[in-house]
Amino acid sequence: MKTYAIVGTGVRARYMFAKPIVETWKNTAQLVGLYDSNRIRAERLSEECGGIPVFDSFAQMLENARPDYVIVATVDSVHHEYIIQALHAGCDVITEKPMTIDAPKCLAILQAEKETGRKVTVTFNARFNPYITRIKELLHSDTIGSVTHVHFEWNLDLSHGADYYRRWHRQLENSGGLLVHKSTHHFDVINWWLGSEPEQVFAYGDRLFYGPTRANRGTRCLTCSYKSECEFYLNIEEDSVLNAYYKEAESDDGYIRDGCVFSEDINIYDTMSLNVRYQDRVTLNYSLISYSPFEGWRATIHGTKGKLLAEVFTSGSQASEAFQNITTYEHSGEVTTHQVMKRSGGHGGSDALLQRTLFQPGVPDPLGQQADSRAGALSLCVGAAANVSIAEQRPVLIKELLKEE
Repeated sequence: MKTYAIVGTGVRARYMFAKPIVETWKNTAQLVGLYDSNRIRAERLSEECGGIPVFDSFAQMLENARPDYVIVATVDSVHHEYIIQALHAGCDVITEKPMTIDAPKCLAILQAEKETGRKVTVTFNARFNPYITRIKELLHSDTIGSVTHVHFEWNLDLSHGADYYRRWHRQLENSGGLLVHKSTHHFDVINWWLGSEPEQVFAYGDRLFYGPTRANRGTRCLTCSYKSECEFYLNIEEDSVLNAYYKEAESDDGYIRDGCVFSEDINIYDTMSLNVRYQDRVTLNYSLISYSPFEGWRATIHGTKGKLLAEVFTSGSQASEAFQNITTYEHSGEVTTHQVMKRSGGHGGSDALLQRTLFQPGVPDPLGQQADSRAGALSLCVGAAANVSIAEQRPVLIKELLKEE
C-alpha cells in the first residue's frame, strides 16, 4: 500500500484527493499527512477524513509522515516550491494542473526531477473524460487521416467563469491567468490528441468584462452595498463547504473567497485568443471567453481525409441531453455520428477514472492518459508563451522558454 500526503487543503484537495483516498481507495492507498499554510483549513479536512495528522510545516510533514507520494494542491504560483522539496526528500509527486505558472519555475521542476530520479505526475483529468477519449481513439484510428488544423473554442459561463475573478486566480502572479490555470487543460488535450509538441505561439488577451468595468462594486460579496442588485452575488455562508473551509478560516490568513468580480486588483485577461504552430506543421486556433451565457466547448479538427466536429454543453438548454455527439465528415462524402453517453461524477466521470490510475496499482494505460512532467511543461508553456506574446506583442517559441536548441 502506498502512502500519500497532501499540501494545500482547499476544496479541490478535499473532493479530488483526500476524501476519495480515505473512502474509495482505502484498500490500496493511505493518507498519512496534511499541510496548509492555513491551519484552520487543514484541520477541517482532517476532521472530515477521520483525523489525519496535520503538520505545522511542510518540512515536518515530509520528515515525520515519510510519504511515498506528495500531492500538491496549493496556489499555482508555489507548486514548484513544494514539488522540488518533495522530490529532494525522495518522494514522487502528484501535482494539480498547471504544473506551475511560468518557464523559470518549470525548468526548476524538470531539473529537480532529473537530479533526484523521482517522478512528477500531472493530474490532467480531461484526458480521462470518455468524450475526449473517444476523439483520441478516432484520430488514432486514422478516421480523418493526418491532422492538419484544429479550431478550438472554450466558453465559461457567468457562474463558473466569474468564480475565477473572486478568488486568488484573479491575479496573474498567483495563477498565470486563465491561459495557464484553465487553458493548460485544453492545451494538454490538444497536444495529446495530436501526439505532437507545440513549437510557436502568438496571442492576444484583454480584460473587457470583469475588473473595474462597473461603478457599483465593493470589496467582497458578503459586505457589499450592492449585493441585492448584483447578479454575481455569492453568499458563501449559505454553502456549508465554502463557509467551513474559507469564511471560518479567514482569521488565519485573511484570504477572502468571495472577492468582487469588478475589483480594481484583477489583472488577468477574460478574453483570449491565440495561434499555435506544432512541430509537424499542424496549426491551432484557440479562444477562451469567460463571460458566456452558457458553458461548453467546440473543436473542429481537419485532416487529410476529412473533418471531425465535436461540441459539448455543460450549462444551458442543451446540457441535459444524455448523449454527446462526435461527427466525422470524410472526403468520400460519408458522414458518421458517434454517440458517447454522458457519465455521472466529477467532470463527466473523468475524476474517478483519473483517481483509479493514481491510487490503484497496475491499471493499463494504452492511450497514454497518465501525464508526466513533459506533458505538464508543454501545456503550461503554451499558456506562458501566450502571456509573453501578449505582453511583448511578438511570436514566442516554446524552445525559447524551455531553453532547448
